[in-house]
Amino acid sequence: MDMDSASTVVLQALTQATSQDTAVLKPAEEQLRQWETQPGFYSVLLKIFNNHMLDVNVRWLAVLYFKNGIDRYWRRVAPHALSEEEKMSLRAGLITNFNEPVNQIATQIAVLIAKVARLDCPRQWPELIPILLESVKGQDGLQQHRALLTFYHVTKTLASKRLAQDKRLFQDLASGIYSFACSLWSHHTDCFLQQIYARDEAAALSSLERTLLSLKVLRKLTVHGFQEPQQNVEVMVRTPHILKKLIFCCRQVGPDNACREKLEKTIILFTKVLLDFLEYHPCAFIPLIQRSLEFAVSYVFTPAGEGVTFERFIVQCMNLIKMIVKNDAYKPAKNIEDSKPESLEAHKIKTAFFTHPTLTEIGRRLVSHYFLLTEEELAMWEEDPESFAVEETGGDSWKYSLRPCTEVLFLDIFHNYSQTLTPVLLEMVQNLQGPTNVEDPVQLLMKDAVYNAVGLAAYELFDNVDFDQWFKNQLLGELQVNHHRYKLIRRRVIWLIGQWISVKFKSDLRPLLYEVILSLMQDPDLVFRTEQFLPYLESIFGLLFQLLQQVTECDTKMQVLHVISCVIERVNIQIRPYVGCLVQYLPLLWKQSEEHNMLRCAILTTLIHLVQGLGAESKNLYPFLLPVIQLSTDVSQPPHVYLLEDGLELWLVTLENSPAVTPELLRIFQNMSALLELSSENLRTCFQIVNAYIYLSATEFLQSYAESLCRSFCDLLKDITNEGQVQVLKVVEIALKVSPILGAHMFQPLLPAVFRGIVDGERYPVVMSTYLGIMGRVLLQNSSFFFSLLAQMASECSQEMDQLLGNVIEMWVDRMDNITQPERRKLSSLALLSLLPSDNSVIQDKFCGIINICVEALHDVMTEDPETGTFKDCMLMSHFEEPKLSDDEEPPTEQDKRKKLLALEDPVHSVSLQQFVYEKLKAQQAMMGDQGFGVLMETVDTELVRQLQEFLQGF
Repeated sequence: MDMDSASTVVLQALTQATSQDTAVLKPAEEQLRQWETQPGFYSVLLKIFNNHMLDVNVRWLAVLYFKNGIDRYWRRVAPHALSEEEKMSLRAGLITNFNEPVNQIATQIAVLIAKVARLDCPRQWPELIPILLESVKGQDGLQQHRALLTFYHVTKTLASKRLAQDKRLFQDLASGIYSFACSLWSHHTDCFLQQIYARDEAAALSSLERTLLSLKVLRKLTVHGFQEPQQNVEVMVRTPHILKKLIFCCRQVGPDNACREKLEKTIILFTKVLLDFLEYHPCAFIPLIQRSLEFAVSYVFTPAGEGVTFERFIVQCMNLIKMIVKNDAYKPAKNIEDSKPESLEAHKIKTAFFTHPTLTEIGRRLVSHYFLLTEEELAMWEEDPESFAVEETGGDSWKYSLRPCTEVLFLDIFHNYSQTLTPVLLEMVQNLQGPTNVEDPVQLLMKDAVYNAVGLAAYELFDNVDFDQWFKNQLLGELQVNHHRYKLIRRRVIWLIGQWISVKFKSDLRPLLYEVILSLMQDPDLVFRTEQFLPYLESIFGLLFQLLQQVTECDTKMQVLHVISCVIERVNIQIRPYVGCLVQYLPLLWKQSEEHNMLRCAILTTLIHLVQGLGAESKNLYPFLLPVIQLSTDVSQPPHVYLLEDGLELWLVTLENSPAVTPELLRIFQNMSALLELSSENLRTCFQIVNAYIYLSATEFLQSYAESLCRSFCDLLKDITNEGQVQVLKVVEIALKVSPILGAHMFQPLLPAVFRGIVDGERYPVVMSTYLGIMGRVLLQNSSFFFSLLAQMASECSQEMDQLLGNVIEMWVDRMDNITQPERRKLSSLALLSLLPSDNSVIQDKFCGIINICVEALHDVMTEDPETGTFKDCMLMSHFEEPKLSDDEEPPTEQDKRKKLLALEDPVHSVSLQQFVYEKLKAQQAMMGDQGFGVLMETVDTELVRQLQEFLQGF
């Protein structure tokens, strides 16, 4: 088919593929998928997306199909790889004209060229960079911009390659184009500054866009393009100077200028260049330390920044200071003589910069300016206390958010200069002694900030603060000020105690603290010892219920429930005597909260902790508990959207703690098939629930539900990840473990797929291991079923039964390494041994493989008794013993006990592998006679025979 008619057909399919109508869209997508591997398809796509007369959506789609094709078919080794001729003409076609009018498409084309460059540049595509540089110099505005955009994406992609050879190629490229990239960047920056002051906004914006792109190129070249980046420090040294110009420019143009947003982006990009350079080349950065610190400190901690600094810029400056302060390369060694000269040089610069007055000013301003809660934060506290309480401060948030960034900087500076900063902070504390006037919001905020600093620096201040005295003389009193405005300080003080409690806090002061918490009832999240807390438990519970009934706000009820949950979780089974009032009140609260789904979630969480604390006694709650679970997990009821996750968790802990199945508990399982159809992120919990039912009452449960469960599983296995498959199959495995006869009968429809998976040699080790675990159970504990399944599979694939059995054993032996759990390894050897004694020639033919597996399993499970020098099977369990628990260990749930009793009957834990091997070999010998058996043993490797004999000594 010639190029033109091909273009017409492909164009038509792409047009249909942009349709909103699925009847038109689906067949078109299918057709395009089939063409993906046809020679010439990508040449047609190139022609289509380069034709600016066509519809934008169609061209966009053509670019996407081309981009996906690079990932799949561009590499030489890929199946259906593109021919070298076609690739050559495509490369040429991609860089003939940089004149794409639509921004989004231009970006996609640039990314696409970069993808090809990643694979082909410089070897197969030496002309790419020269053509880009040529086009970047051009006079045509559009062409210049598009070439620069492509230049950036190509540089970014090549810089990201990490193999030594690729790094060298990128360094070669960088040294060749670096000075050009610098001049390009200088030129566009100068143009921008001239145009912005001449009030030519449109031209300035266009130059600024080019400044940004050329700086992005320069960032990649500067940071990744040089092994010893001495020669590019000149650019870096100019960076703080140009940054100052741009910030000055910010002040001139004001917040409403069209360039403002892009100008802020450019300023942030400059700071990223500095931060990257510091991270990758700390030694080359040494000449920049002085300027960077002067620059960052003046904008963040002096009036120079007022009116021009914006939050993201302050964060970047703080991170720059933090990284210089914290950098190990800038610290002398413990033994000064061992220090590198550059470390001493850097340390000298830092010491000269961080003088006593500078550090004092930084420390004071961090606390008295940046630590103060803002108007927005206070408003948020009033309007949405929960969001305020969980404001993100964990993980990497210090890199992007002002509050965590400020706190991290404070900690690092305090840690490195604690001698200077400790007196500063203690003086600030001294100035705030005694209760603060509630009419003075400035002082309240200041006290909150200073206490925050003392809490963060608890470990540093260990020797300088007598916390016990401070607690008794000052903090206790602050906790008892009840005024509404003082809640700021009450919250901060209780947090502060939480920070210090693990650092330095006398345990005999704790009861005093709990007394205060009783009246405070705001944040019990402290590290407390249960036995000190128990005397207060009853009154705490009483007060909490009173509070729960008094408050009307949904949010407050949730807070109180959260506290109740925490308390129950901490005291665990010691909650049992105090449950009465809770059990009376929760059903009422549940009824009242019909309109408040989030409150119902909090009740569910409380119930989860309560059931865990009550253990088997939780059965007394069933009249209330089971309808709650029923409603929360019923997908036909609207509230399930909110309640499902917690409802499933509650269902699971109820089963785990249930002493015996009840008809009502069984009935709730009717909700499950709809949940499995959702196949959402809750699947794992659903499977745990199914397992819990099997452990609780396999016979009744399987007879009632296995049929529908089996249908759900068959549907699920059609499209689910390998991880999901393993979860499904584990359920079947547990059913077989608990009830080998009924389990195999009930899950029969799933077993042929497992059988086929074994014979075909399933690729994924974890899936294969699970297949073998299931088949091992069937063969060992229900052999008549195994042989009927074998007969069924043999007739399906028109094979002899013996031949098929031979294939299964062979694959089993071959894939034994896929099985990592010792239990399953032992199970496999018991299962294969159970085929003996046999006069079947196929089994005798595989005898050597079976022995091989047995010896491996013996190595896994046998431990040597140092007293007697004999071996014993370490997986044997002889009787059920109640474990001795230490105070902080959870007692076993009812389900733990059920599993333990089940293990006692499981062949893996009740049959000695050593003895089983011995008996089976003995029986085979009796069947064949000594001579025949001797011939059979000769098929086994002599080293294996030696090891086997060693394990069987004493029999």
